[in-house]
Amino acid sequence: MSAFKENLLSGKVAFIAGGTSGINLGIAKRFSELGALVAVAGRNPEKAANAAASIGSGALGLSCDVRDFAATRAVLESVAKQFGPLDIVVSGAAGNFLAPAVGLSANGFRTVVDIDLNGTFNVFRGSYDLLRTPGASLIAISAGQAVRPMMRQAHVCAAKAGVNQLIRVLAMEWGPAGVRVNGISPGPIAGTEGMARLAPTREAEEAITGRIALRRYGAISEVAESAVFLCSDSAAYVTGTILDCDGGSQLGEAR
Repeated sequence: MSAFKENLLSGKVAFIAGGTSGINLGIAKRFSELGALVAVAGRNPEKAANAAASIGSGALGLSCDVRDFAATRAVLESVAKQFGPLDIVVSGAAGNFLAPAVGLSANGFRTVVDIDLNGTFNVFRGSYDLLRTPGASLIAISAGQAVRPMMRQAHVCAAKAGVNQLIRVLAMEWGPAGVRVNGISPGPIAGTEGMARLAPTREAEEAITGRIALRRYGAISEVAESAVFLCSDSAAYVTGTILDCDGGSQLGEAR
């Protein structure tokens, strides 16, 4: 059960990049439930429209590729024009697949860095002069690979490590304007495309949960609650922080 009161985000405008599925769609729905005006963006126009319809409450579904700064900026401007200044911006678009470094093409490596790291910069930089300041909250979705090296994840480890450092630098530079910049690092989350790729079998899932302190996958709703906290007044003095919502995954094997 959520500890957050109804209408906590009433009147606030939230933009979620990558918000057409999985964790990011869960965050968008939770923001809407708490009263925010929500816009989600993804590369596929049909998926974006369907995601907005599933959120309801006048949500916007827009299409852009976060690797393209001009396209991302245009979508952000459209949201600000329809809803007003942005109070919350979530950068969650990501790419992932398993590949050893010697089997990873330069294009594959570059694609993940472009989506995760360059995409986060494009979303945040593109939103800056559209934010309601002071008081705006920016959240990037990171991952445990940012701090723990993982086999067959060189591309993701590099990209997410960059995301974490970007969060910290922007928090320092934009803090004087009253803009908070934080991240969420989810652990293994049930019902996501990422876990379907990384642990496609029951045996693989059991091997992962057996190493987690809480011995289970997390839920999308639990990550969404973390996002609500970071953009709420309860976190008004929190910036430059990456919140681990991971059941203790980054602590190492729990035996």
